[in-house]
Amino acid sequence: MTTATTDDAGDSTRALIFALVALACGHMLSTLLRTIPALSLDLMAADFHVQPQALASLTSVYHFAFAASQIPVGAAMDRFGVRPVSLSLLAGTVVGAIASGFATGPSSFAFGQLLLGIATSGMLMCPMTLAAKQLSAARFGLWSGAILSIGNIGMLLSSSPLAFVVDHYGWRAGFWIAAAGGVVVALAVLALVPNQPAEHKDEASPLSQMIEVLRLGLSRPLRGLIALALVSLATSLVLRGLWGGPWLMQIKGLTRVEAGNQLGAYTLAMIAGPLLMGMIDRKVGRRRELVAGTHTVAALLVVLMALGAPHYAVAWLFGVAVMPPQYDLVLFVLIGLATSAQPLLFGMCRQLVDAQVAGKALAAVNLAFFLGTALMQSTTGAVAAFAGLPAVLLFMAAALLVGVMVFLTCTSPRS
Repeated sequence: MTTATTDDAGDSTRALIFALVALACGHMLSTLLRTIPALSLDLMAADFHVQPQALASLTSVYHFAFAASQIPVGAAMDRFGVRPVSLSLLAGTVVGAIASGFATGPSSFAFGQLLLGIATSGMLMCPMTLAAKQLSAARFGLWSGAILSIGNIGMLLSSSPLAFVVDHYGWRAGFWIAAAGGVVVALAVLALVPNQPAEHKDEASPLSQMIEVLRLGLSRPLRGLIALALVSLATSLVLRGLWGGPWLMQIKGLTRVEAGNQLGAYTLAMIAGPLLMGMIDRKVGRRRELVAGTHTVAALLVVLMALGAPHYAVAWLFGVAVMPPQYDLVLFVLIGLATSAQPLLFGMCRQLVDAQVAGKALAAVNLAFFLGTALMQSTTGAVAAFAGLPAVLLFMAAALLVGVMVFLTCTSPRS
């Protein structure tokens, strides 16, 4: 009897792991799609006869749609279950990728980005929700880092492999491949994710749920976390997904594939980082100081990258016209590791609120992550047009430092 029970437990654990990995592959697809412009922005802009800076601002449509869809998608998962919602979102992702691939100008490209933003909005929360329902708090902490690490593999695919595809087959091929990947992931979800009955936890309207999430986000316990969340993921995603490629190709003179190799190393750091930060957090046990310290270091590293541009301070100190690409490679890897403390904000959020509102509080943090990314992406497009790429990096670093200061002020024991 005991052996049979143990075997059943082992089978259910394996089934859950397969289900979580299948859903996390949806998140991987999401990160691939949102970072395609980093290595193809110049070619897209030339095709559409617009300035790259204008197109860069237009890509923020994806993140605004992504952020706006968080609450309705969360409500849908409570009412209909993870599996049907995930399959619906994957179908939308395939359609959005095809629409983006067929885009003929800024308007049709923006429409494709809108569809993709809505469709991929739940790709992270689907595996997170299944893990939260099935796992203990301790195991959830481990798996939340693993889910983010698996998802970040999508950015690895959009580095050197995507650069090769874009060079040989054009930028549209990236979206065709993503559409095919969406079909494969949907089949995996269909086969591996259990069709659990919906849990009618909250029958309130999406509007009232949105208001409750915003109220929680602005509440005193969460203000500091929300302030840092607004700039934390934004810095890493906008650097990796938008400006990293132009920086390396335009400022450092690298080819598309060489730039892809550097961004691939950055992505490897972002894959390893969440698991590493989780282990450090468990060993050190000073989560607030770890989050603030790593984000401060990340901001200073971004400043050092900006100051390595031609005729800027670091290049001048070393007596060279511009710092070599190897300098940026080291900084990219260190930035990827330092910004990987982001998942710890979810852990802090769960500690600061009551269990009955934990889901909405996590949604508030997730909403801040992607709303901040959208705002950063649209704002940096204007900064780039007005003052150039080094100013973009300095702006991002300043925003990150402001977020850290607000975080420390609002989470201090006195407040």
